[in-house]
Amino acid sequence: MKKLLLILTLLMSGTVLGQTEPIKLVFDVTSSDPDVHRMAAKHLQLMAEAYPQSQFEMVIYSGAYQMVDKKASVAGEMLSAAVNRKNVDVVICEQTMKRHKMTMGDLIPGVGSVPDGIYEIVMKQKDGWGYIKEAK
Repeated sequence: MKKLLLILTLLMSGTVLGQTEPIKLVFDVTSSDPDVHRMAAKHLQLMAEAYPQSQFEMVIYSGAYQMVDKKASVAGEMLSAAVNRKNVDVVICEQTMKRHKMTMGDLIPGVGSVPDGIYEIVMKQKDGWGYIKEAK
């Protein structure tokens, strides 16, 4: 009986210690490394599923542009699933798109754009968003 009570107490404490307040988190991806693209997409997907009341945005710029290129992305399937969630936005810097001669038609459906990736991240942080730099 004592063991059962201990197990029930431990299980209930895990529930109580779970997420109690939604968070806002911005992911910064600049790496051209396909392994980083896979890892970042997986992190985004897992966080969005685990915390459906929270908001997540992934900002792609610099060498990471292929991460959202529908013909070249190694993380395209995961990103396609992620952008269909109401608590996820994936955006690419328009300056990066211009440098690499990309159009909105080149992107994985559901991926948006922002005028400047760094400015987007700074403004999110100013608004109280947490920050994750995805790198190897």
